[in-house]
Amino acid sequence: MVICTPIKDCNGLGKHNPIPDCPADSEDFRAQQCSAYNDVQYQGHYYEWIPLYNDPAAPCALKCHAQGQSLVVELAPKVLDGTRCNADSLDMCISGICQAVGCDRQLGSSAKEDNCGVCAGDGSTCRLVRGQAKIHLAPEKREENVIAVPLGSRSVRITVKGPARLFIESKTLQGNRGEHSFNSPGVFVVENTTIEFQKGADRQIFKIPGPMMADFIFKTRYTVAKGSVVQFFFYQPISHQWRQTDFFPCTVTCGGGYQLNSAECMDIRLKRVVPDHYCHYYPENVKPKPKLKECSMDPCPSRQVSWLSYSILKYQPNINPLDPPASFQLAKATVYKWEKQPCL
Repeated sequence: MVICTPIKDCNGLGKHNPIPDCPADSEDFRAQQCSAYNDVQYQGHYYEWIPLYNDPAAPCALKCHAQGQSLVVELAPKVLDGTRCNADSLDMCISGICQAVGCDRQLGSSAKEDNCGVCAGDGSTCRLVRGQAKIHLAPEKREENVIAVPLGSRSVRITVKGPARLFIESKTLQGNRGEHSFNSPGVFVVENTTIEFQKGADRQIFKIPGPMMADFIFKTRYTVAKGSVVQFFFYQPISHQWRQTDFFPCTVTCGGGYQLNSAECMDIRLKRVVPDHYCHYYPENVKPKPKLKECSMDPCPSRQVSWLSYSILKYQPNINPLDPPASFQLAKATVYKWEKQPCL
């Protein structure tokens, strides 16, 4: 059973039928089921019902919250088939039972995304970047780059401790640049990237699930002459990787030879070959060793005798004094020649 690509639910899911792709503007399936009770009285009153998510005790029951009230009610013992068990999971309810759905969109699959966002991956396509930086701006140095987080990064968390205030300078693949400041907490979308911004008295936190759709440079400007500490954590995609080439031509055409391949550095984002030093930037990105294999194993043709007919000039001396002077006459001769077929 194939699960629809968007993490939204689809109407009309059958127990044994494939799940179709959901339209991009699909409404949350659990929310649809709750709102269906808006026209039904509950204890003599009408309410607007919104879904209650992530109930560990009964993930497949239809529990709804009366908007603007503290009232939470189980309006149905089970949700419709195809409803997500939890808002942050692909697992879905079938006949009132929460069943696993893997990242491969297969019902019953245990496949999970690795930290790089690759389904059933081994984590080799990204690297963890973590650390902290101290910033201490002065009036003569009013702006400073703190940390650059490249396009495609995931699980980004930037924490500022101190009076410094960060802003983001963005750059898209198309070269468009922008500057983005955050004054109040909330969830924002910058260059198609969702950012959760939290703000306290002496702390700021940026959370970006990713993948980021642009390069972000977190920067700060001078406010007060007091130091701050920025802690950062994110998974950065390895944007340059080695790719093995095709095998070069065989060293011979017969008799057994060998052929090698090599490796070239690829820019994953631009999908083109770049100089090797780009791949050497990542210590874990080891260049593959050349592969060797045999080729042209058919034997070469053995030695053989060939014969060729040549037309030659044969000298005929004077025998009869009445004959013309000595002359050359055309005669046929067969010449045998040894030939050896070379192995190239």
